[in-house]
Amino acid sequence: MEINKRSSPPLFLADNLALDFINSEYGMSDDRHDCFDDDRSVINWLETAGLIPKDAVAPPQLLAEARQLRDAARAVVHAAMKSSEADLTVINRILEKGRPETRLKWDQNTQRYHVDVHSAADSSEGLLWPVADALVKLVTDEKFEYVRQCEAHNCILLFHDLSKSHRRRWCSMATCGNRMKVAAFRNRKGV
Repeated sequence: MEINKRSSPPLFLADNLALDFINSEYGMSDDRHDCFDDDRSVINWLETAGLIPKDAVAPPQLLAEARQLRDAARAVVHAAMKSSEADLTVINRILEKGRPETRLKWDQNTQRYHVDVHSAADSSEGLLWPVADALVKLVTDEKFEYVRQCEAHNCILLFHDLSKSHRRRWCSMATCGNRMKVAAFRNRKGV
């Protein structure tokens, strides 16, 4: 499989943070695009997803950690779709090392208690923890059964079908859905 080395824009069409993270590598068959080509591209994805503030600094090894998490998350989702087991080492490490610290604090100005959360934003695990947490929530949710892979030929994208009828078939109607409908029309007309 050859992965296109140029940075590709992220796709946010899965209706789930963890699936959108997995979909940061996308494409058809052997023509794959990777949104992560360096640490800055991972930071950009996290910023676009609203997980970190603008102009955050990338800790060392962020790209390697992000790719490891993406591969592990993809394996877990595919295993869960087949009711089988996957290696959880990477995910559990990020969950453990990146877990934000939560404290109850008194705010003198408002005269109220509030929750004070400190995340380890200076570590790769801290930055990626929300994605790992979203994956845990996804695969343990009763609505996991509505996670689907796009039905378009050779498309690898995943999505969470939250439509009322749960009959969504494609990652995006604008791309794969349209392409498949045009192909079906041509087959019917003999073009």
